[in-house]
Amino acid sequence: MTCILKIDSSVRTYTSDTAKHQSVSRQLAHNFMTEYLVENPDSIIINRDLSLTPPPFIDQAWVAASFAKEDITERELSVLQVSDTLVAEVIKADLIVMSAPMYNYGMPAVLKAWFDQVIRVNKTFSFDASLGDNALQPLLSGKTMVLLTSCGEHSFAAGQARAHMNHLGPHIKMLSRYLGVEDFYEVGSEYQEFSDERHANSVQHAQQKIASIVAQL
Repeated sequence: MTCILKIDSSVRTYTSDTAKHQSVSRQLAHNFMTEYLVENPDSIIINRDLSLTPPPFIDQAWVAASFAKEDITERELSVLQVSDTLVAEVIKADLIVMSAPMYNYGMPAVLKAWFDQVIRVNKTFSFDASLGDNALQPLLSGKTMVLLTSCGEHSFAAGQARAHMNHLGPHIKMLSRYLGVEDFYEVGSEYQEFSDERHANSVQHAQQKIASIVAQL
């Protein structure tokens, strides 16, 4: 039985009607979940909508509490309460399904705040200075991530014209290592702001890739 942590981060919603300004990244995640659950109906699902419940940004009190080496105070426990909840969800998950639109060539602020809350010393990674330049090591392993993205522009894939501007997928892939992710898949759609045939074709191609990934999993 697979435990799925589904994370959505777009400020836009998605429903199955034809309303305008809906989230394409959420739509792709919805389609992935629909196809995956047909093949894996007994899966356990943890839903985390970051737009509805945005994680707080970390601050000095959070850093002090997370690095505390002795018994921490009640106040420090309170500061880390959200982080503890989010980390527990990551630990429980076998499969992380994450939807993320590209905002200003990177991830939404709520998603960055989530990563800052869950990538935490002695929880999801260790720090051992004796290892030299490789002091940071992930503590979790064996997880799979499927990242579903949407972009208003185009040509962000490796080797394409705007690859150097893509700070969404590559950033999340790098961070996912500290969530215990060993198998990473990315599905993206482009041309959203153009709303033309290229966008329609991109969404269709993304859907075909979703079907292929579900078959592999």
